[in-house]
Amino acid sequence: MATIQDVARSAGVSTATVSRVLSAPERVTEATRARVLAAVEDLGYAPNMAAKMLRTLRTEKILVTVPDISNPFFSQVIRGVEEAAKAAGYSVLLGDTRHEPAREEQYASMLRRKEADGLIFLGHRLPEAAADMVAAQGARAPIVNGCEYSPELRVSSAHIDNAQAAAEAMDHLYALGHRRVGVITGPLGSPLSRDRLAGAEAAAARHGRAGDLRVVTGDFSIEAGVEQATALLDRAPAPTAIFCFSDEMAMGALSALRRRGLRCPQDVSLVGFDGIRFAAFLDPALTTVSQPMERIGHEVVGLLLEILRGEAGAPRHVTLPHTLVVRGSTAPPPEP
Repeated sequence: MATIQDVARSAGVSTATVSRVLSAPERVTEATRARVLAAVEDLGYAPNMAAKMLRTLRTEKILVTVPDISNPFFSQVIRGVEEAAKAAGYSVLLGDTRHEPAREEQYASMLRRKEADGLIFLGHRLPEAAADMVAAQGARAPIVNGCEYSPELRVSSAHIDNAQAAAEAMDHLYALGHRRVGVITGPLGSPLSRDRLAGAEAAAARHGRAGDLRVVTGDFSIEAGVEQATALLDRAPAPTAIFCFSDEMAMGALSALRRRGLRCPQDVSLVGFDGIRFAAFLDPALTTVSQPMERIGHEVVGLLLEILRGEAGAPRHVTLPHTLVVRGSTAPPPEP
């Protein structure tokens, strides 16, 4: 196997220059860089990554934890993370925590053991191992949150304005003439769910319909959509529209309507949240709040790289745009 000394001799440079070309090419002239890279290719040189880790204390790996890998929303965010990480020369380690604090701690401990250079967590809890690093290092701790913004976390984050997005969904239903709206939230331990509920309640109050709002709690799953939509339909008077805090719950709610012999949107309108690709292919196609999922992934990697390069000051919070996508699942309420 070729060594770095072989590459240096072939290119007519020092081993230090070869190392700079491979680790910080912007610090080397274009002509020198071209000679070194040609020698690397001709000789088939492959750097010893284990030795590099010992020298730099970098693994060139990013750890990403996700609460539910089966949720299509997270798969799109992870795709964005993977794209941005690969472009920056990092590999991605993925951990599915299944909403379990013990699993979250297990993965966060990998960062403390320096098995990864940084942590991106897509849930709402900051594991104790990570919280200790934030307490000790402040904004220099290589930890970033995606989707679940909360100032109490004290880490940089990328997310949408969930309260505003939920308010826009409710405004759409009220503009169609709905008065009795049911809301299926996610777990209220999540800042994301609390913000969306606050936005929905603010819109109901603004339209003079706070007393007509019916709220039940789900867990973002299809099964919760079926169960909680059924609970809303069992209440008298039943809602003429249901706003679900995830597209998956809206899919479940649509199933619950059909089990009751109700039509969507003629009898009950439905609105989801997230904008997963399946939403457009339901019958009827689902009105939803669309999040820029892949862009969230790009942004959280960018925030983490700022920290790893030593460029971060105070935690930075990036609010990305959302879009209310109106499709066939919403219409005016039925005539009394």
